[in-house]
Amino acid sequence: MPFLFLCYILAYIDRVNVGFAKLQMQQDLRMSDSVYGMGAGIFFIGYFFFEVPSNMILQRIGARFWIGPIMIVWGVVSACTMVVGSAASFYAVRFLLGIVESGFFPGVILYLTLWFTSKHRARMVALFMSAMPVAGIVAGPISGRILARMNGVGHLGAWRWLFLIEGIPSLIAGVITLCFLTDNPAKARWLEGREKAWSSRASRKRSIPRDGRDSPGTASPTLFAARKCGSCA
Repeated sequence: MPFLFLCYILAYIDRVNVGFAKLQMQQDLRMSDSVYGMGAGIFFIGYFFFEVPSNMILQRIGARFWIGPIMIVWGVVSACTMVVGSAASFYAVRFLLGIVESGFFPGVILYLTLWFTSKHRARMVALFMSAMPVAGIVAGPISGRILARMNGVGHLGAWRWLFLIEGIPSLIAGVITLCFLTDNPAKARWLEGREKAWSSRASRKRSIPRDGRDSPGTASPTLFAARKCGSCA
């Protein structure tokens, strides 16, 4: 859970760092406010259309081989923002970033359903989502320091260094995820046989409400994750 918390901080920073780069980026590229606003907002178009399909893929291939590559690709795409030189390239990079990041938040929500019962799930989701304000606290000072100190280094604008430096940690975290994340309790090498069986049974428990309607405990994991992801953007 702490590692996923850190990963969400990285995801949020890569999503919002374009706001810190705005002034220098607009000056260097002679970009209007309307172009910048469109580029910043187009992120959510890709995010909206691909979050549920991404979760369906995760269910088929597992969290380790889906969340890991997602993080690697979004780290690369975020870093590639440093090379944009026109409105079209800015739109393309932001749209691609929305696509690749779309699978992370709902994917982690789905992943948590495999490890926690409905009794504890809401608490874990709340803890995971608290990474957003923490990311806001962290992103400002780090981004400000990069913008203040890196201008002209390597004959590049500081805003270009911002995207490169803040994209690399996501790439590294993606490699770590791909190597070490455990898909579910049944595959956990650090659990004994009885612990694996108990954890799998406990995470699959579904409580049926008296009114007969679906709750997060009774809905399919993909649907539950899709409902939760509405608050992530």
